[in-house]
Amino acid sequence: MKKVGIARALFYYYYYPLWKTFFQEMGAEVLLSRETNKLTIQNGIDLAVDETCFPVKVYYGHVQELCRQNIDYLFLPRVVSIEPRSYICPKFMGLPDMIKASMLDLPPVIDMVIDVSINNKMLKREIERIGKIFGRRQGNASAAYDHGLAELEKCRALSRQGFTLREAVKIWEGDPLPPLPGPFDLNIGLLGHGYSLYDPVISMNIVHTLREMGCRLYFPEMLEMEDIEREAATLPKRVFWTLGRKMVGSSLQMEKDPRIDGIIYLASFGCGPDSMIGETIERKMKDKVYMLLTVDEHTGEAGLHTRLEAFCDMLRRRRSISHESYLSSHG
Repeated sequence: MKKVGIARALFYYYYYPLWKTFFQEMGAEVLLSRETNKLTIQNGIDLAVDETCFPVKVYYGHVQELCRQNIDYLFLPRVVSIEPRSYICPKFMGLPDMIKASMLDLPPVIDMVIDVSINNKMLKREIERIGKIFGRRQGNASAAYDHGLAELEKCRALSRQGFTLREAVKIWEGDPLPPLPGPFDLNIGLLGHGYSLYDPVISMNIVHTLREMGCRLYFPEMLEMEDIEREAATLPKRVFWTLGRKMVGSSLQMEKDPRIDGIIYLASFGCGPDSMIGETIERKMKDKVYMLLTVDEHTGEAGLHTRLEAFCDMLRRRRSISHESYLSSHG
């Protein structure tokens, strides 16, 4: 049985159930790299150029780990577009070339092109091409892909219940359904690209920390896509980055939710779209307290926790004095 390696980083959090199901039905065994750790980060930093963002550097580390395993193929998708008229960061488009230029003795690479910016004809051709690699007919490859989409929807249904994408993948893999922690006295909208937000090392375990501080969290995956797109469309110009538009639309939808006390946006240092999207969201916030957190390989966990504690204390103080008069006590 052929073994296909998939890095536990970047679009793993969004699409792993799809690709695992697809490759298994192609007759292959899927191997994952380990969860991100300090060694993963250091290896990625050593391999990647300085200009890449933190999540991409982490991806390098995961790929290097996979290459040390006994895999027959390395899955490095070239993600250009995942929806019409929208695109992913250029670094994702060039990732297979960047990896090949930085690492020697790579196993055979499956650099599938994912581009549905105009239509899905190219995607269908790529699915057929991969099917031929594993000796499958066109119909079998298409059916395997459709089955993968169905499994992906099961995972997304879990995320709509309040689980993170990382937790949803684990439940989909067969882990028992964990109870969401509580009780909570604050409701916070937590935004960020999934490959940063749901990786506990990159995000400094921000999800667990906020829950421990008594915060019920609302993620973009819990919102209806129609609502997100409607709010994002209120901007003067359409955001053509898929994830950036999702963050803007989610923030504007969360601002209208009376249950949510504040919004936090986790951005990665070195991410061009994040630098603009974070600023755009801040300018649009009128009724909700908003905080932008930027992380990279130098970010200290203690400093991040201090900022989160201060943010939560401010929200609680704001709630406790909301009934008080703003007139000076001195007359």
